[in-house]
Amino acid sequence: MIDATTLLTVVLMAGVTYLTRIGGYVVLRNRVLGARATAVMEAAPGCVLISVIAPAFVSRNPADLAALAITLAAATRLSMLPTVLIGVASAGLLRHLIG
Repeated sequence: MIDATTLLTVVLMAGVTYLTRIGGYVVLRNRVLGARATAVMEAAPGCVLISVIAPAFVSRNPADLAALAITLAAATRLSMLPTVLIGVASAGLLRHLIG
């Protein structure tokens, strides 16, 4: 059975995440972005991804460092989604195998 506090936390986090997702559409729906603003909006997902994986750079766990190297190699060849999937899969697999 799931604790009520845990369930409430997950629901609130999902709600906030959804609001941030639709917030951009609501705020920018009737605007035409310039080339510079479009470039910034296109770079935002990569910046978020870097902020998520940046703590692995200072990790002493060999599995995390190996997963980071695999993810960086994938990022040089593939688009965002396959890179994220490869990063998550390699981190999970290497943590299971190496520890």
